[in-house]
Amino acid sequence: MGKHILSVLVENHAGVLSRVAGLFSRRGFNIDSLAVGVTENPEISRITIVVDGDDYIVEQVGKQLNKLVDVIKIKQLEKEESVSRELVLIKVEANANTRSEIIQIVEIFRANIVDVSKNTLTIEISGGANKVTALEDMLKQFGIKEIVRTGTIAIERGNNYTKVNNNDEE
Repeated sequence: MGKHILSVLVENHAGVLSRVAGLFSRRGFNIDSLAVGVTENPEISRITIVVDGDDYIVEQVGKQLNKLVDVIKIKQLEKEESVSRELVLIKVEANANTRSEIIQIVEIFRANIVDVSKNTLTIEISGGANKVTALEDMLKQFGIKEIVRTGTIAIERGNNYTKVNNNDEE
């Protein structure tokens, strides 16, 4: 068991995301995170899906996704051969006594303060799961009011890439 990142290239049409997500729910597969956006080709979108399961479950998901008409290509991204990031906004309680300590923690993590109010600071951080979790753990002592996450996005390292033209072969 473990987290697997699937990079799924799909035709950029209405309803494709719904069909992909529906495939998971119909089969009882849980999605840890899902992020979608257009690629360098505006006719194609990339869906990055993080699923928690064993190799068999991931293989079954891949087979089911391949059956969908709008799916062009599926690739499982290996941790060592890809870069993954998540964008997170964290709203934390802050008062005159705690504000400077929170700011110091934020600077250590190379995060940014994107909103300030009398009683809160909103922090933006992007990075891998470990970095985000570590900052979250450091801020819990001050009182986290709200967290919003984009979900993981990932890309292959270096010269490895997934071609986005329908008729390209690897």
